[in-house]
Order: sequence, then structure tokens, then C-alpha cells
Amino acid sequence: MPDPIVTLIVPGRDIESFAPAAIASLQAQTEPRWRAILIDDGSVDATGDVFGEAAASDPRFEVVRHEASRGLGAARNIGIDRVDTQFLGFLDGDDELTPTALERLTATLAETGSDFIAGAYVRTRPHGEGYVPGRVQPWTAAATDPGRRRTNIFDHPAASANIVAWSKVSRSDFWNDLRFPEGVAYEDQIVAQQMYARALSFDVIPDVVVHWRVRADGTSITQSKDQLPVLRDYLVALRGGIRVLQDAGAHSAVTARLDLILAMDMAPLQEIAASHPDPAYAAAVTAFRDELRALPEFAAVHPDPDLATALSW
Repeated sequence: MPDPIVTLIVPGRDIESFAPAAIASLQAQTEPRWRAILIDDGSVDATGDVFGEAAASDPRFEVVRHEASRGLGAARNIGIDRVDTQFLGFLDGDDELTPTALERLTATLAETGSDFIAGAYVRTRPHGEGYVPGRVQPWTAAATDPGRRRTNIFDHPAASANIVAWSKVSRSDFWNDLRFPEGVAYEDQIVAQQMYARALSFDVIPDVVVHWRVRADGTSITQSKDQLPVLRDYLVALRGGIRVLQDAGAHSAVTARLDLILAMDMAPLQEIAASHPDPAYAAAVTAFRDELRALPEFAAVHPDPDLATALSW
């Protein structure tokens, strides 16, 4: 087996029915020089057995087991500490890489010398007995298409819309002092903006590199925003990401983030708040809306205050 050039950190908890597809998507890669750290984060189902069988049959897999769940951020951080390859990336254990993903991502990074590269992704939704991939969403396309080499967040502010950890491959030394928040949901949003703010240069490609599963049973974190603790973590992540970009002086990227948050996040959150039994939910959404209105970049998104009020922003 050739020496690996990239390590994939693959955390999962109670995903026994999804993990085989994630593992198969790694083994189907046209770039075979990878290793994967499979992290069973305190599963009570057979996820650990699935991971163990993969490691027993393919030496490129290594398994780390947590007796009790420590959360996605902690699992990823533990994986980062074990990386000894030139590049590193992430794949959630219920998602799948497309076959040429690692080849396109690592080859481009090797050519450009950038700090990291981001690709496009699509959601796969339940259909019949399986899952069917959808189309690249407009904000993802704006972040990745057309492809750009050695760009930065000042020249390409729309890249800030691509906030997921698993659409990217980085140089491992880029993570020397970068880690995920632990004990919270949406841990990748602030880290993504830190990556954009810190990078001397990054690359983007329009290739779909990941199929992101929307679970039929609705149990993923992104499908749980009607829960008040999840909402609070989500709003903290959104605030934190904006703050990172502001501190970096990337005001065009802040405007891009505001535009997307107002277009895609506020309406569904306000709809949930309107019928939520806990008044603290509506209060949290309203406070966040008011914070956005107070940002100096808000005027660039909604220069007409009357229109903003009419839209309930």
C-alpha cells in the first residue's frame, strides 16, 4: 500500500445503518493514498462493530472508541491530534465522498500550495427505499463556482457561505493551533470563518465532493433547530462567525454572510418561533434579529429601513 498523503477524520455516533456507505465511499476513491481515523463517539448501536470490521479488512482504517459520547467537536479534535500526513480532511460517518473527491482536492492543493481547498456538496434526501442526491444550492455554487486558485476571503467573500468542515481538505500544519469548539452544536461554523480569515490563500472547485445525508428520521443536528438548546448553539455559531470576519476586516464577507442569513435562516426561525411553546425561543430569535439590524454592514444588505421592517428583519 502506498504511503498515505491525506488523513480523513470520520466521527460517528449511532450510525450503524449509514456508516457502511461512508466507508465504501472512501474505498472507492480514485486517489488510494489515504488513511481514515474512524471515531466511534459512544455509540449504543453497532457503529463500533462496523468501524472495527472496516479496520480488520483494510489497514488504511484506524478505530478510536469513546465509551461515552464526547461530541462531534471533541471527536474531530482527537482525530486531528493523530494526523501525520501532509493533508487532512473530514467526513461525517453518515455522509459519502464522491469517487474523485480526494484526487481533485489533494492534487489541486499540491499544485497551488494553498492552505486549504473547498469543494461543492449536495444534500441527499430520502426517496423510496434509499437516498437521492439533489442539486448544488445557490449559496454553495456562489462559494465554489467558478473554480479559483490561490484566492482569499477579501477577493472572494462569497466563499464564506461554505461553512461545513467536510467539504474541505487542508494542509495539516494549518491546524497547528486551530481546533473545534467542544460541547456545542454547529461547531464547524466559527472554525470555517477562522480558516478563511487565517489563510494566506485557499482554492475552491465546483466539483461535488460530498453527498450530505438528510436523515429520514430527522435525528441530525441540522434537523433539530426547533429545540431551544440547539437554537442557542446555532445563534452562537452565527454570531461567532460574523465576529471572526469582522475582526479580520473582511467586511464584504460579513455582508455576504448577512445576506445569506437573512435570506435562508431568519424566516424559518421566525416561523418556528411563532408557534413554539417556550417564549424563550421567540425571545432568542428576536434578539438575534435586532443584533443583525445593528451591525454596520446591515445597511449594505437592506439599505431601506422601512423595507427591512416590512420583511420582519
